[in-house]
Amino acid sequence: MLVVSSREFRANQKNYLDMVDAGQELLIHRGKNKSYRIVPVTEDDVLVSREYFMEPDAEYARALSFEEFKERAFKHVGELYERK
Repeated sequence: MLVVSSREFRANQKNYLDMVDAGQELLIHRGKNKSYRIVPVTEDDVLVSREYFMEPDAEYARALSFEEFKERAFKHVGELYERK
C-alpha cells in the first residue's frame, strides 16, 4: 500500500489515480489522525441498482409532444366552459 500526504496527492493527482486504476492501494494521510483510502468505484458501488433503471418501451412512442398536449388541453378547457 502506498501512503502519501494530501499535499503530495494534490501535486500528482493524475499519477496517483492512474496507479489506483492499475490496482495499487493508496492511502492519503492528512493531519495527525486523518487518513483516506482511495479505491476505484465499481458497478456494485452505485447508489441505484441497474435493475431499477427502466428502458424506453412502446409507451414512450405514444407520448405527446408539448404542442399536442397544449392543443388538447385548450380544447378540453373550452369544452368545459361551453357546458356551463
